[in-house]
Amino acid sequence: MTTNARALAHPAREEIRVEGVLHALSDPIRLRIVRQLAGAADELACSRFELPVSKSTTTHHFRVLRESGVIQQIYRGTAKLSGLRTEDLDTLFPGLLSSVLGAADLQAKRLGED
Repeated sequence: MTTNARALAHPAREEIRVEGVLHALSDPIRLRIVRQLAGAADELACSRFELPVSKSTTTHHFRVLRESGVIQQIYRGTAKLSGLRTEDLDTLFPGLLSSVLGAADLQAKRLGED
């Protein structure tokens, strides 16, 4: 069996834990990434995110989100694309993602960040 050297490790659905998801979503930069992915019609390349941190820190945030099961990442050519694992999260923790995103939207409006 041949393995793709560019394939990224993701937890299987049954390996995703609520405490890992909550930890990943607790960071403002990671929550910003998730909000942007939630508002996108399709997967987004990492280069589409304008974040106020270094490239290495951005890479760390995406890795935390991927390893916790919040996002999936795939290579398409040279681009690394990210998308939310909405179906997996909604199956495991019904309403969690939509509640967190709704609260983040309300907070952003309250703080004038939107």
